[in-house]
Amino acid sequence: MSSPTIRQPPAEGRDSVLAATATQAVDTAQAVDTSEAVDMSEAVDMSEPVATSRANARGRRSHDRRNITLAVVLCAQLMIVLDLTVVNVALPSMAAGLHLSATGLSWVLNAYTLTFGGLLLLGGRAGDVFGRRNVFMAGLALFTLASLAGGLATSSGMLLAARAVQGVGGAIASPAVLATIVSSFPEGRERIRALGAFTAVAMGGASLGLVLGGMLTQWASWRWVFFVNVPVGAAVIAVTPRLLARSKRLAAKLDIAGALTSTAGMSALVYGFINAASNGWANITTIGAFAAAVVLLGLFGVVETRAPEPITPLWLLRDRSRAASYVARLLLVGGMFGMFFFLTQFVQDVLGFSPLDAGLAFVPMTGALLAMSRLAPRLVPRFGGKPLLVGGLVPVVGGMAWLAQVTPGTSYFPGIFVPMLLLGTGMGFAFVPLTMASLAGVPPQDSGAAASMVNVMQQVGGALGLAILVTIYGNARRAAASHPLPGASALEQARHVLVHGMATSFASAAIFDAIALLVVIAAIRLVRPGTPAVQAAAE
Repeated sequence: MSSPTIRQPPAEGRDSVLAATATQAVDTAQAVDTSEAVDMSEAVDMSEPVATSRANARGRRSHDRRNITLAVVLCAQLMIVLDLTVVNVALPSMAAGLHLSATGLSWVLNAYTLTFGGLLLLGGRAGDVFGRRNVFMAGLALFTLASLAGGLATSSGMLLAARAVQGVGGAIASPAVLATIVSSFPEGRERIRALGAFTAVAMGGASLGLVLGGMLTQWASWRWVFFVNVPVGAAVIAVTPRLLARSKRLAAKLDIAGALTSTAGMSALVYGFINAASNGWANITTIGAFAAAVVLLGLFGVVETRAPEPITPLWLLRDRSRAASYVARLLLVGGMFGMFFFLTQFVQDVLGFSPLDAGLAFVPMTGALLAMSRLAPRLVPRFGGKPLLVGGLVPVVGGMAWLAQVTPGTSYFPGIFVPMLLLGTGMGFAFVPLTMASLAGVPPQDSGAAASMVNVMQQVGGALGLAILVTIYGNARRAAASHPLPGASALEQARHVLVHGMATSFASAAIFDAIALLVVIAAIRLVRPGTPAVQAAAE
């Protein structure tokens, strides 16, 4: 096939066409370059707001995710904290339903306290080593299953075993809550707000447990103080893999020697306090438990100084503010749990409240604590942590001193109502900056260990305070019984002896709180207004 013939223009015409084409091409290229330059200039101008918008969107998504994470872990924390007090009001119904003796009834509380307090240090470090999400879910699953078993219990042995396993699950899961807050929220405004929510749950949950326990016991059955945990626990476990990010694991093995000595030592210490409350400080079992605790915890300290990756990094105790915050928490929680124990009995045995009414009697304190815990994060940037901490402890001391004035003729209002408002308001303000002092400067890889120390001080403080105050109560009762009121009936004398013991215990709790206030004033340093972190929080 022949190629088609292409007609060529004459030379001159061809040159003119080429010149014209070249000129047009140059003009077009210049136009394109100019257009591209304009477009690029506009693109550069447009890129900054687009990038800023995308960065803001990423920041909002990250902030929303952290808040969702906080809500999930706080639901679990509320379950665990509730179980420290929710059974208190239900104890008489449990005794009747399962034919529990007085000793068996006390162990409904003690079994949980013993395992929970004994395993807290191990639970906190396990989260750092094996991953907080995995440990959190395992502990929560164990707690939920034990709650189901407790509700289905048909004998005292089954109930006590379920309570002990609940304590194990709580000790494994609870440190992961505070550790997640430390690792997820940077120091400053966001962490202060998160700690405010944690305080509302950790401290408000204890008093809320009394309200919930009374409602469930009177409206349903004592079994529902356990059953109520099951749907909540199942829901939290179901959403945790989607909402709680995996934490970075420590490239280290768990300190087995530290785990064994800390668990045995803490268990012996808590058991010593439990036995002292029921059998006295001079009891041979009490003395033996404390002696074992001293030896085991001393050995634990030696092990931790030599371990490459200790369960409790001892540098946590070298900071004066952090160490003082642990002491203050131990004293405050000791007084508070003793107050719960005796005030619950006062409103039922002296004022004649039903279980439901006894629970509702704590609503003023619960409401004030929750409200002030929400307000405190806004006040820390303005006034500083330490002034707020001191200002919160003053009404706590005043409220406890007011309760020390109770008599058989004291009415709920104002004799109980107003002191509870003072206590709730003060604790709501104080515990946010107190927790800040315990966690300030802790790196994420040690957040589980630091969180477990906070929980240990709270748990040991509760056991220690209750044991001391019960002992003081017993001595005061015996002293009052040896000096009967002239002309009083048997009932009047019994009430006088009972209330005198309670009033003396409240006075001792007020001394605990006053010592805590002095420790805070003397030793705790917190961020003051004007520092970069506080300025950021105020904006």
